[in-house]
Amino acid sequence: MENFVIEGGHELFGEVNISGAKNAAVAIIPAAILANDIVRIENIPKISDVSFIIKILDYMGAAVKLISTDTIEVDSRNIQNKKIYHDLTSHFRASYYLIGALLGRFKNAAVALPGGCDFGVRPIDLHIKGFEMLGADVNVESAMVFANAEKLVGTSIYMDNVSVGATINIMLAAVLARGLTVIENAAKEPHIVDVANFLNSMGADVRGAGTDVIKIRGVEKLHGCTYSIIPDQIEAGTYMLAAAACGGDVLIKNVIPKHLESITAKLIEAGAEIIEYDDAVRVTRFKQLNKCNVKTMPHPGFPTDMQPQMAVLLSVASGTSLLSESVWDNRFQYVSQLTRMGANISVDGKLAVIEGVNELCGVKVKATDLRAGAALIIAGLIARGETIVEGVQFIDRGYEDVVEKFSKLGADIKRVEINDANAIADAG
Repeated sequence: MENFVIEGGHELFGEVNISGAKNAAVAIIPAAILANDIVRIENIPKISDVSFIIKILDYMGAAVKLISTDTIEVDSRNIQNKKIYHDLTSHFRASYYLIGALLGRFKNAAVALPGGCDFGVRPIDLHIKGFEMLGADVNVESAMVFANAEKLVGTSIYMDNVSVGATINIMLAAVLARGLTVIENAAKEPHIVDVANFLNSMGADVRGAGTDVIKIRGVEKLHGCTYSIIPDQIEAGTYMLAAAACGGDVLIKNVIPKHLESITAKLIEAGAEIIEYDDAVRVTRFKQLNKCNVKTMPHPGFPTDMQPQMAVLLSVASGTSLLSESVWDNRFQYVSQLTRMGANISVDGKLAVIEGVNELCGVKVKATDLRAGAALIIAGLIARGETIVEGVQFIDRGYEDVVEKFSKLGADIKRVEINDANAIADAG
């Protein structure tokens, strides 16, 4: 087991390079099996979720070759195993993209229901509805999803709720279907566009990604390609929030500033200064943070994946802020950990009322999901004294080299192997 040990109170200065987008990578790598060919994928983040999906592809019989630290080749010509059991999906929510990819290419799939972070119900009803409307028979038995079709035929699919996962999964299943598929009320996140661009690079015909209507005209087959994943919007936002919360001057490189506009707007409102460049943003903050109200929304609104990090910043801002969650039912689980550090936060359903305090104090806290873990790192960075963050495995799911990146900015953060009760004290 590992923990993070953080000594707070240091401003952040310097530069940080943002990795490839986790949420794009975990969809694009499974999508590579749609081509009965070799696909090269660049700008892959070094995170545990990517390791999980590569392990699954290897089990299936695909040959995955590491070309460099951030580039892989996927050769799916010899896939044999198309039944993916729970021991392979239990820690990996995005494993459900294998259903759409396998159904699209082979017209059958058997994939265990996914695991991953637990902060609300994650039904795949919209995924199943989409597969069925394309002509598949779908059954869920013993926590396995079985999908089979003699053929898939394009149709019009209206999404009852905006769902990133269902939008992508239907795209994967539809690219090799006969005729035209129209997804209405589609999600518009940057990684939706990235997946569509990747599919088109393999010869698919996907149009309208980034709008609420996506049209997919089925093709006979897909071919190999070389594709580079977009920068991670949420990793970039996390370092932006950390720079603003800690104070200092940080240049966040390898980003697409347009993807960060909702985050930028709230940071400016809270008192940070933001300068945008072609592929970078600079965040400075040398004065007291201001209160502001934030509501999470589907893109282009404020991302739900940035909500816990924002709560940390607002916990030390002057005045009372309101933080509303409109996407997940139970994303405020981390609040009890922040209150142990001295934050004054009360939660009523999907609304958190945050009364700013002068400082947070370091204690032992536990991450319960990926983004809550990122928030606890930021809380430790601004807290007085030592903070110990447990649940490092959640953070490793989505952040590449997080200790190294923060350390280069001047943070005092270490990854410590915990072997006995005295390990942390000995490490200090």
